[in-house]
Amino acid sequence: MSEESLSLGAGATSVRVVSARVGLPTRLANLWRRRELLRNLISSDVQIKYKGSALGLLWSMLAPAFTLGIYYLVFSVFLKNGYPNYVIFLFSGLIVWNLFQNAVNVSTSIIVDRAGLVKKVSFPREILPLASVGAAVVFWLIQMVVLVLFLVIFHHAPDWGMLLLLPVTFAALYLFTAAVAIVMSALTVYLRDIKHLMEVLLQLWFWLSPVVYSYSNSIAPALHRHGLAAIYFINPMSLIVLTFQRTFYNATTVTSTLSGQPLHMLPTWSVGTFVALNVGLLIVAAVVFLLALVVFGRLEGNFESEL
Repeated sequence: MSEESLSLGAGATSVRVVSARVGLPTRLANLWRRRELLRNLISSDVQIKYKGSALGLLWSMLAPAFTLGIYYLVFSVFLKNGYPNYVIFLFSGLIVWNLFQNAVNVSTSIIVDRAGLVKKVSFPREILPLASVGAAVVFWLIQMVVLVLFLVIFHHAPDWGMLLLLPVTFAALYLFTAAVAIVMSALTVYLRDIKHLMEVLLQLWFWLSPVVYSYSNSIAPALHRHGLAAIYFINPMSLIVLTFQRTFYNATTVTSTLSGQPLHMLPTWSVGTFVALNVGLLIVAAVVFLLALVVFGRLEGNFESEL
């Protein structure tokens, strides 16, 4: 909180006025100073999620593996899409989406769920949604282990050059996810229906992102023919998912296992194009994250009265 001195006149006592409005530099500095609290909350969120469970963190592997199996049966077995090594293509995009979806779902109501803590303890409130994002990252790392196992089982090598780009892509994913989480957590304090609305929107968002289908089966090629390809990438998850798929699936055009015809699974961009697009996305994500902190700061002043 910022403080300023208010003089009540000659001979009067000077009173400190505490303002709920905190400038962005101060807000960032407060987050850095309370990073130990953030780590503790992340650890607590991870432990609470599977508290009392016999399998514990193994559910972080089993749950996405089960989802993967369903999508594989639907698209590869029943609908016969003919995608070779579809498990790797699907899972490399699915774990990215899982991180985003899980973080946003939990963080949307996190301030309402922790109302007692928010009203009684003084700390940067945006740490709560950031902790939810951090816990989602922990589960994502566990799922990455499963992806590596799939690569070994299927004798499928990733694109080693693209691997060097993943830290940039992940940073963009983290900042964008954190921005959405921070804003939604604040809005839900004032309108509790936001949580249910986000659950619906995330389902729609999933199908607008190229997780389960190839790039050629998306609307991107049609938009590209009309010079409108940029519209497809207004959704930041599109580029993030495509980058992870390009890295681990390591193919742009493959041969259908059914028809023997070529399938355009991913954009035929050069590594340099992926680098340029991801660096641009990282810059945009950083700006959006900072704007999210500003919005949060403008909304948090009345949290106590609304909770």
